[in-house]
Amino acid sequence: MGEENWGRGPRKWAELKFSVVGPLFASPPDQGELGMKLEELSRLLWKHPTNGEMVDFSISTIERWYYAALGADDPVTALMRKVRSDVGVNKAMTVELLEALRLQYAVHPGWSYKLHSDNVEALAEQKPDLGKAPSYSTVRRRMVERGWRKLKVPKKITEGRRHAIERLEQLEVRSFEVSYVHALWHYDGHKAHRKVALPDGSLCVPVALAVLDDRSRLCCHMQWYLVENAENLCHCLRQAYHKRGLPRAEMHDNGKAMRAAEITDAGKRLGIKHRPTLCYSAYQNGKQETFWQVVEGRLMAMLEKVEPLELSFLNRATAAWVELEYNREVNEETGQSPLERMLEGRSVARKAPDSADMRFAFTRRERRRQRRSDGTVAIKGVRFEVPSHLRFLDSIYVRYQSWDLSRAYVVDERTDDLLVRILPVDKARNANSRRRSFETPTDPSLASPPEDADPLPPLMRKYLNDFAATGLPPAYIPKDEVPVVDCDDNEEDNHE
Repeated sequence: MGEENWGRGPRKWAELKFSVVGPLFASPPDQGELGMKLEELSRLLWKHPTNGEMVDFSISTIERWYYAALGADDPVTALMRKVRSDVGVNKAMTVELLEALRLQYAVHPGWSYKLHSDNVEALAEQKPDLGKAPSYSTVRRRMVERGWRKLKVPKKITEGRRHAIERLEQLEVRSFEVSYVHALWHYDGHKAHRKVALPDGSLCVPVALAVLDDRSRLCCHMQWYLVENAENLCHCLRQAYHKRGLPRAEMHDNGKAMRAAEITDAGKRLGIKHRPTLCYSAYQNGKQETFWQVVEGRLMAMLEKVEPLELSFLNRATAAWVELEYNREVNEETGQSPLERMLEGRSVARKAPDSADMRFAFTRRERRRQRRSDGTVAIKGVRFEVPSHLRFLDSIYVRYQSWDLSRAYVVDERTDDLLVRILPVDKARNANSRRRSFETPTDPSLASPPEDADPLPPLMRKYLNDFAATGLPPAYIPKDEVPVVDCDDNEEDNHE
C-alpha cells in the first residue's frame, strides 16, 4: 500500500510507521540481514489508523521509513509527513476574483458552494481581465477560511432577524454552564409533531412547556397544553417552583407569553432575574433545544402507535417518562444523570412561597381611578367593589391576572404590599337594599362654632391689616354702596 492512500491524521500515521519499523531499532539486524527483516515485515498486516481495515506495506516503503527514523532523537516526529512549503499561500485565485466572490456572497448568502463556484467561473469567462477561473475546491476553501458559510435566509428579513444574523457572524458562540444547581433555569415551548384528540372529537396540535436546570439538566416540570400563553406558562412555572424551589435566574426565548406582565412581575416579586435571549437566536437556549430533540426521539416515538392520543394520557405518559427515564438516564455531556448531578451539586435554590402568595406574585400592576358614586373600579370591563375605608382615594393601584378576573388585589402605591383583596360587583346581592353606614370618626366640639369666633378667616384678616398699614385709599370708586341723600337738604346747606 502506498502513501497516497494514507488519508488524514499525520500523527496517527507516524505512530503506525514507527510500530512497523520499531522492531528494527529494538533489535537491530546484523550486517546483511536488513533485507530479510524488511521482507518479513512486508508480509505482516497492520490496522489502518482511520478506517480500521487490515493493510500491508511494500519493502521499499518500509525501508524508506527505516532510514527516515534512523538516528533521529524523536523517530515519531521524523516519520510525520512534511508540511508543504506553499501552505497558506493563495495562488489559485486573483484578488479581483476574490473581491467579486465576496460581493456575490453578500448578495446571495444562501447559495451553496457549488453555485458560487459556477457563477465565479461564468464571471471569469465574461471578464477575462479578472483572472483564470478557480476550481470548485479552491472557491470552497477560500469561502470556508473567511467564514462565508451557507446561511438560511428567510423570505422576509426583519430588523430583529438582521441584527441576530450580524451578531452571529461577528461574535463567537461559546457553550456555558453555571456552577450551582438552580442558579439558572431554562424554559421554552415546543409544538408537537402530531395532534391530540379533544373531548369534542376535534384535533389540536399540543404545545409542551418545560423547565430545565442549567447545571444538572434536571427537568423541573413539563406539561402539555393546547396553546402557549401567559396563563399556561404561569401554571407550569408555579408547579416547577413548588417542586424544586425558586431559582436565581431564568432564561427564555423572549416569546409573547414570556413577556407578559404577569410573568415579568412575578420574577421581580420572587427575586428571579430574567435573562431573555436575542430574537431569532435559539442557539443561546441550546440546552432547551436539545431537550426537545430527546422528547421527540424518545417520548413521542413510544406513543406513535397510540390512536387516538388524548391530552390527559399524553400528560400522564410525559410525567412518567420525565421522572423514570430522562431524569435518571446518564447525560452524554455531563456523564451523570440529571438527578445525581442535582443531588451532588451545591444548590442555591430558595424556598417557594405558599399557593396564595404564589398566585399574588403572578399578577400585573396597574393604576385605576375610583368611581365616587358607588366606590368601584373597572378592570378589563369588570367592576370591582372597593372597601369603604378606601373611598377617600381618588386612584388606587391594583394587581390582577388578565385571564382570571374572579379576584383582584389592592396594593400600596409605594411598597407594592398587599392591602386588601377585592371581588367583582354582585348586583343581585346589592339588590336587597341593605346598606351599611360609613364609620367615620366625629368630634362633638365641631358640631357648632363658638359664639366669639371671628367671622373673617385668618388669611383675609391678614390681607386687610396689611393693606390698611400702607395708608393708601382703596383703589376703586364707590358706587352702589354710597348712601342715598335728599337733594333739598343739600341745597339748604349750600345757601347757608
